[in-house]
Amino acid sequence: MDVAGADDPIWVVKRWRRYGNDRLYVELADGAKVGYWDLVADTAHPSTPADEALLLRAVADWKGGHQTAAAPPAPPPAPPPAAPHPEPERAPEPEPEPDPEPVAPLPWIDLATTPPGAAAREQAEAARAAAPIKTVLARVLGVHTDERAWRLGAVGEEQVAAQLAKVARDDGRWRFLHAIPVGNRGSDIDHLVIGPGGVFTVNTKHHPGASIWVGGETLLVNGTRQPYIRNARHEAERAGRLLSAACGYPVHVGGLVVPVNTDEVVVKSQPAGVAVVPRRRLAGWLRRHGEIHPPSTVEAIFAMARRSTTWQ
Repeated sequence: MDVAGADDPIWVVKRWRRYGNDRLYVELADGAKVGYWDLVADTAHPSTPADEALLLRAVADWKGGHQTAAAPPAPPPAPPPAAPHPEPERAPEPEPEPDPEPVAPLPWIDLATTPPGAAAREQAEAARAAAPIKTVLARVLGVHTDERAWRLGAVGEEQVAAQLAKVARDDGRWRFLHAIPVGNRGSDIDHLVIGPGGVFTVNTKHHPGASIWVGGETLLVNGTRQPYIRNARHEAERAGRLLSAACGYPVHVGGLVVPVNTDEVVVKSQPAGVAVVPRRRLAGWLRRHGEIHPPSTVEAIFAMARRSTTWQ
């Protein structure tokens, strides 16, 4: 870490090397981000256009302080050579190791093409195919089945996606992904929201006609406690780790629990790191969340989030 001299504006330069990247991150003493310099590509990435001049100055100062020192003085002259002696036989030098074959990048699927509710819809169709007669009878009789739960879950995710589309229409800087498969055990993230106000995982909960009460870490559905807050926090933390590894810098992710089609949602106090926001209030909540990321950061995170390999 390097800090500018007392006669200059104070900045901090941090070198970061990981996953084949080599960068200089520059920020002011008060923590304000100036941007970063890619030492591999030798290119500047200021946080804002106004920060470019300061970024270049800080990088030039850093490079000036890390140049190779002046050459040491020449050694004293060697003594006169002694009488020649026969040289001993030398073992043959080993053959140099061949250069390793370049590793081809893993193929990936663009998750930006996945429709909302895709994973839940697939589970519902599988349940219906496994027991078609039972599914029809259950629908007629109003019996709750796995097929019904998955089908209603898909509908809820589609309704939440419609609210997110409103945000995008009002502010084109927001980006969204739906039904993101995570790991290899069938887990998925209902929605990922990336925008100027931050990065959020959205856990949709479809409870038609239910009453939901939230107080800190407690969430009740019709008086019965549910683990939605704990699960949403775990989901957001896991997404943050995977995105940070893919992007090469820390990405903070918040968790959202979004109830759908409930009769009542009462929030006495929001839990730490997670927010419970009814579907119809979601668009306004996101728009009022302030501005944390510039457009370049939003696009950089979205570019890695849409790769299926990021989540595996």
